[in-house]
Amino acid sequence: MASREAGSHLQDDILRQSLEKPEEFWAHQAEHLYWHKKPTETLRRTQRTLRDSGVSHDSWEWFPGGEISTCYNCIDRHVEAGRGDQVAIHYDSPVTKTKETYTYRKLLEEVEVLAGVLRAEGVRKGDVVMLYMPMIPAALVGMYAVNRLGAIHAVVFGGFAANALAQRIEACKPVAILTASCGIDGNKPPIAYQPLVEEAIRISPHRLSRTLIWQRPQVRWNPDRGTGQSTWQKVVRSARARQVRADCVPVASTDPVYIIHTSGTTGAPKGVVRDAAGHAVGLHLSISYLFDIQGPGDVVFTASDIGWVVGHSYIVYAPLLVGASTVLYEGKPVGTPDASAFWRVVEEYKVNMIFTAPTALRAIKRDDPDNKFLSKIGEGGGLRSLRGLFLAGERSEPSLISMYQDLLAKYAAPDAHVIDNWWSSESGSPISGRALVPHRGRDRTSSVRNHPPAVIKPGSAGKAMPGFDVRVVDDEGSQIERGSMGNIVLGMPLAPTAFRTLWGEEERFYESYLKRFDGKWVDTGDSGYIDEDGYIHVMSRNDDVLNVSAHRLSSGGIEQAITSHPLVAEASIVGIPDAIKGQLPFAFITLSTANHPSSAVPDEKIAAEIQGLVRKQVGAIASLGGIIQGKGMIPKTRSGKTLRRVLRELVENGVHGEFDKEVTVPSTVEDASVVDVARAKVREYFEKSGGKHAAPEGPRAKL
Repeated sequence: MASREAGSHLQDDILRQSLEKPEEFWAHQAEHLYWHKKPTETLRRTQRTLRDSGVSHDSWEWFPGGEISTCYNCIDRHVEAGRGDQVAIHYDSPVTKTKETYTYRKLLEEVEVLAGVLRAEGVRKGDVVMLYMPMIPAALVGMYAVNRLGAIHAVVFGGFAANALAQRIEACKPVAILTASCGIDGNKPPIAYQPLVEEAIRISPHRLSRTLIWQRPQVRWNPDRGTGQSTWQKVVRSARARQVRADCVPVASTDPVYIIHTSGTTGAPKGVVRDAAGHAVGLHLSISYLFDIQGPGDVVFTASDIGWVVGHSYIVYAPLLVGASTVLYEGKPVGTPDASAFWRVVEEYKVNMIFTAPTALRAIKRDDPDNKFLSKIGEGGGLRSLRGLFLAGERSEPSLISMYQDLLAKYAAPDAHVIDNWWSSESGSPISGRALVPHRGRDRTSSVRNHPPAVIKPGSAGKAMPGFDVRVVDDEGSQIERGSMGNIVLGMPLAPTAFRTLWGEEERFYESYLKRFDGKWVDTGDSGYIDEDGYIHVMSRNDDVLNVSAHRLSSGGIEQAITSHPLVAEASIVGIPDAIKGQLPFAFITLSTANHPSSAVPDEKIAAEIQGLVRKQVGAIASLGGIIQGKGMIPKTRSGKTLRRVLRELVENGVHGEFDKEVTVPSTVEDASVVDVARAKVREYFEKSGGKHAAPEGPRAKL
């Protein structure tokens, strides 16, 4: 290993080794998995030439020449090693009051049979199978079964509208779709999937010949056999009686394991392709190194959905790659039944690692501002198993990190940590974080770690993970000094879990990620800075950077200042036009008070305090052009990302008095009615302000 530099942390040494000697580093990581055929190389650097434009760009391949089965590594090898009675899946559905346990042996039996069914229906190696499923065990069985055949799964979030599903069907051209009769979103009534799926199939130019339906008791689907529809339970029952099974089909290292579409908040969804070997090797490292999940006896609770990359990586695959147990949770952080939900799951299943979005913790904070539920369970010792609370999906404000770190220090395992980490559908695993186990050989029986994690810096997303060469550059692609805000980019090759192209869209891959910096860097689309200690601060998407009097200000930095106010549970910053400064920051805030004020205009005292925090922490240049307060008005995608673009359009329309003008709402929005609430609040705010608002042709906004 490279010698340690003065002031560096062991995590820096491991990163340095992975970048300076990638072949040696990743060859060692590959030894933790079973290979049907060992790779001939660890890393092969290549060039790709685009067919249409003729442009050539750098590319790479991880573990070429090898063959691997992810399903075998997740399930079969643990059963063969005598760990068949170990729990693989804890299914917990407060919305249906259902709990089930799947051991590795039981899971293997279910996957073998379903894979046999799919094979009998003509699914072959390299085919695409789409899943449109709720958070039930059948969804995981379906993903593993598709993988078992060497096929490629494309999971679409259950509940997407028919147009969004049809768009993905046309893009992926699946040979079959696995679905269910309904989904359940929190405490809302069940959502019937039949009209959504049938409409999507009808309007898609691609013809699907097979639909397999998991029947749920809440809503039934009456299959139309003339269109290739069958009930999942019936065909599996028949196959089991006939002893139909399917063995694992290994695929080449660089063959796709799955396709996942980006959320589409900044344009048409892009089909990210994940390579089989890099996916397995990289996830095995990340869950053991970053998350401190080592194997049997460890329990992972990832509060996401299988339709998102977080669910793919840390519900479905990574926990089982190391032989741990995963919690499949069909519920919400609040409302199923209340803000105690997550802490109850930790207590009941002795969870060691919980992974969620900052949005979830903000919702819990909003409903339980005094943390009564967490404290009650914590005082009873119910959180002592918890070693890490991981956050990703949106920037975590320092006040949120600090609050939960204090709570973990009081109630969780010794040296438990809150860890913000940053990644994307494209990266497949965290690009940055604070590794809980920089040294894999620590004594699990000791509360004192040989190599403790890097220090906490609330507001940062930690240090770079192995294989990710993170830089900050100006708009011309030149690196800038540490501490300066710029474009966050990645050097090539990317770490093994990351994508190398888009499904069927080579040109779009280059245009979206490489062209901006002439193929030298991979553009993440995020803005931020790296501080003197190597901590990465992701402040906003490039689209969310405000240009105020020629100063680049991040929405994240201003939101951080606002949420440091003790009464503010959540904030979202957008830019509005201003005649003098070009843009002014405009805030949407939700208070953490039990009885939220009904007025869209905040109390003068609170508004003045918030302005003071912004001026103190960011600077006078960042003074707000307005504040709208309200509950349930900040729209988000189903994966927890704030739709600032929607809020920005509403405010810009409000500036011109066009309150009823349509705004672009992506199909990934979690609750479209939230947009209507925001629209009403914008109207109320501007009408109460007497027309005195920021506009190119009018006076500046005032509170």
